[in-house]
Amino acid sequence: MICPVCRKGALIVEYKNIELDYCPTCQGVWFDSGELELLLDSAKLADHHQYLKEIIASPELKTPEKKRRCPICRRRMKKAYIDDDKKIMIDACVIGHGIWFDGGEAQSLVRELAKKSSNKASAQSVLDFVGGLLKNRKSQNNY
Repeated sequence: MICPVCRKGALIVEYKNIELDYCPTCQGVWFDSGELELLLDSAKLADHHQYLKEIIASPELKTPEKKRRCPICRRRMKKAYIDDDKKIMIDACVIGHGIWFDGGEAQSLVRELAKKSSNKASAQSVLDFVGGLLKNRKSQNNY
């Protein structure tokens, strides 16, 4: 996959049979349709299905940030906030091919949902993976 931000090749990273496309240059993460749900299911994060449906169904944000193109269909993706504080803005394919998270946004989503989870250990496991992914890739890029 080609990164929708920096247009460099992404790496495929696997976690519990879930393949994520990770860009080591900008540290963004692409979740194909269904992959984010699998990741959140593995963390046993309660009520995330409705949460994700609301993100996809949310209205288009008006923002000066340039619209990115879906790496699958090349259509412009819509921007949506994923948190109550409106600090985390993601890019979602309007057809439903997937969701793009800029560097740190996927970790912020998991952290946000972990606060609401009754299963803190599983949520922490996924948070550690997402955080470790970024930390490991950063250190690899420094060599």
